[in-house]
Amino acid sequence: MSTTSLPPSLMATLPGDFYTDPEVFALEQKRIFESMWFCVVRAADLPKPGAFKTVQVGTESILITRARDNSIRAFYNVCRHRGARICTEESGEVKRAFQCPYHAWTYDLEGKLIAAPNLTKMPDIDRVEYGLVNVAVREWLGYVWVCLADEPPSFEDTVLGDVRTRLGDLVSLENYDVANLAVGRRIVYDVKANWKLIVENFMECYHCATIHPELTEVLPEFADGYAAQYYVGHGALFGENIQGFTVDGSEGFDRIPTITEEQDRRYYAITIKPQVFVNMVPDHVILHRMFPLAVDRTVVECDWLYLPEVVASGKDVSHSVELFHRVNQQDFEACERTQPAMSSRTYAKGGVLVPSEHHIGLFHDWVREKLGR
Repeated sequence: MSTTSLPPSLMATLPGDFYTDPEVFALEQKRIFESMWFCVVRAADLPKPGAFKTVQVGTESILITRARDNSIRAFYNVCRHRGARICTEESGEVKRAFQCPYHAWTYDLEGKLIAAPNLTKMPDIDRVEYGLVNVAVREWLGYVWVCLADEPPSFEDTVLGDVRTRLGDLVSLENYDVANLAVGRRIVYDVKANWKLIVENFMECYHCATIHPELTEVLPEFADGYAAQYYVGHGALFGENIQGFTVDGSEGFDRIPTITEEQDRRYYAITIKPQVFVNMVPDHVILHRMFPLAVDRTVVECDWLYLPEVVASGKDVSHSVELFHRVNQQDFEACERTQPAMSSRTYAKGGVLVPSEHHIGLFHDWVREKLGR
């Protein structure tokens, strides 16, 4: 099968090996995940000094913690002595320091080496020089973003640039005050598919009429196949008889007070490369963080964020959560159905994009550029 001679309506996709070849994935780990700003944890998940989380970024285990001055710090989760992993748990809390379980080298919350067996007999060891290795950190939208690059790219040009490209400005997202919302629900999905299939799926709505009956009931325009992301600044309008962004169209919660009248009764979606999706509706925000762990496995953490008073009140958010939970399940099942065919000889040269998917071609161009292929 060949897609070299295509009619103007069609555009070629990436070839199949981009989704199946471990060497391609290893290159992505190095040139994308370990070189760009990567969203790792919700800052509120580190409520006090000593709270920590460990996350996988590319090939590296990264330790995220809150220091004594209340700032967020990130380190390679590697002891400077013999390379043992400092923290083996995904999350937890230490009182004052991290201690390597192998030889008891001990580091404070700022990463400085403060103790080790016989350390006083080695006065020539620089406690800072042999401390944990720092990783660049940035807080935005209430999340912690890290970058493993020696010289991190501009956060404003890359992360914020993706928001401007999609919405036309930053204010449209800032109106949702995401940093001050509270997590009402978190669901973690273990998806047996390449991370790019998940990104591509999120970017288009050609599939919406086929697999998203609940979503197209709430957002009727999605049944036509054009996703909100196809147009700069566009938000999909709720159906005429839809009261809220819920699984049955029933009323949601009080709308976020800082959004505009134009943003009311609309759904907006943003893809922030390489691994974040932001979905905004009047009364809550849904944020996906992808963790690509293998060429055919991606863990997705999805947070439903509401006004703090909604979460504090203990109100039932299940009708609100259920709509996008179903969308996630439907999408991820589609990606898992697609993954095996990426290694088929019939997909060796890839597939095609129809006009409502042509914007995915820009994502493919970006991947090729990053990988130098």
